[in-house]
Amino acid sequence: MIARRLVGGAGRAGTKSRPGPKDNEGDTAVLIDVVVVGGGPVGLMLAAELRLGGATVTVIEKLPDTNPHSRAFRLQPRTLDILDARGLLEEFRRDNLSWPKAHFAGLSPLLDLSAIDSEHAYSLLIPQARTERLLEAHARAAGAEIRRGQEVLDLRQNDDHVVSRVRDGDTEYELRSRYVVGCDGGGSTVRKLTGIEFPGTTGTVSALLGDVILDEPEKLPAGIPGTMRTPNGLLMAVALEDSVTRILTTTYDVPHADRHRPVTLDELMDSVRTVTGQEVRMNSPRWLSRFSDTTRLAERYRDRRVLLAGDAAHVHFPIGAQGLNLGLQDAMNLGWKLAAEVTGRAPQGLLDSYDRERRPVARAVLRETQAQVALMNPDERINPLRELIGQLLALDAVNLFLSRLVGGTSFRYTLDSADADQHPLTGEYAPAMTVSTPEGDRRIAELLRPGRGLLLLLGEPLEAATVAEIGQECTVVTGDPVEKSDLRALLLRPDGHVAWAASAETDEAALRASLSTAWAAWFGQRARSDA
Repeated sequence: MIARRLVGGAGRAGTKSRPGPKDNEGDTAVLIDVVVVGGGPVGLMLAAELRLGGATVTVIEKLPDTNPHSRAFRLQPRTLDILDARGLLEEFRRDNLSWPKAHFAGLSPLLDLSAIDSEHAYSLLIPQARTERLLEAHARAAGAEIRRGQEVLDLRQNDDHVVSRVRDGDTEYELRSRYVVGCDGGGSTVRKLTGIEFPGTTGTVSALLGDVILDEPEKLPAGIPGTMRTPNGLLMAVALEDSVTRILTTTYDVPHADRHRPVTLDELMDSVRTVTGQEVRMNSPRWLSRFSDTTRLAERYRDRRVLLAGDAAHVHFPIGAQGLNLGLQDAMNLGWKLAAEVTGRAPQGLLDSYDRERRPVARAVLRETQAQVALMNPDERINPLRELIGQLLALDAVNLFLSRLVGGTSFRYTLDSADADQHPLTGEYAPAMTVSTPEGDRRIAELLRPGRGLLLLLGEPLEAATVAEIGQECTVVTGDPVEKSDLRALLLRPDGHVAWAASAETDEAALRASLSTAWAAWFGQRARSDA
């Protein structure tokens, strides 16, 4: 399936275009499997997943180096699950704070993430810049090619490939690939070139962000984050490293006159004065930015051979780093499916399941962030609602519901199945389980690290003929659960979600038949159930 090795993308100075090697059809481009446009965390995570699945990948990124600024500072429990499933979590955890709480619209009490049924029931407070650096190292180690300082100008779709026109300094060249994935942010060039509509609502709030040094830090609220809500708006303050404080102000009903106008330090101080009513002196700005609560969701995530992930597919008010986490989970869902498609292993319709599974999750996150923005509105008419929601947050069931929503663990994929008696775990993320095997005790997360499907047989093994073909694409593990379980078997997709499960009381014939159906649906090859 892999036709050629890529040639380098650097252009020759003084020339406006340069041809690549000609293929058999005469196109002046190189045929690879996937071009990922955008080398932020989502594009890098996707590139690594594609490589794990056997696809060749080139990442095209406009910035010459990783972004030194961190819009997001939090990885949520579900993202920690997927990092664990790839053996990355310990590196991410090093020197970063784990926090078992999260806020919802700045209300009290806080959300108690420790109540979530997860191996990682906490937030990891890590700057997005470090997340990006770690994921770039992961993608490069996996064999992805990353071309920085380059920009996709145009796309041309054909029946069996896409031609991307790329600018590299003052030169241009073409790349020919089977698929293109846009991970290039809310203003996605890929989405616009493909003509995918991006409906939603235009922003009505004005938010300013600054990483600064405060002359008198005690003037602002402390906490993670410190929050102040006044009749004039909202202020959040978070202490960063090296005496730097992140200041975020949000004012309502006065959208930015010019969304792209650079922010000045005086403008940020004026906004803090408007919200707090006091003079807060600051200096040495490391980063100043503006944004709003614009909320949009792509009408579809795929147009033939072009797909979208991350902010290219969905944007919302950046609260709790949910956009970053949502995008990383998009990449985990898409990577194994697209790799299976380009390497010829995918069953019919597998790639279409990406849109079907991920758009509802994004829609739920957009709704939840809009609810938080509404609750933070300084209008005094919102105060009774905030008081009521605060009382509800004190109820364990409500707190757990919102903790799972904000933590990314509340969704379950609806998997098409002919099995009327589908197990309740089907579509859920893999349960936290340790299995005793001949090689020792192994957590499910450790067994998922090869990036393949996993058939986990608990207790009495199945007949060898039942799983003979599954072993070609899946890791087959037989063992006993360390803790008591009523499960007989689990079939997990490479992204860690349960494709099929059987309880201990399932009889052998029914188990073999339903496993065969699930295997065919997700891995494209019917497992033999006959002796």
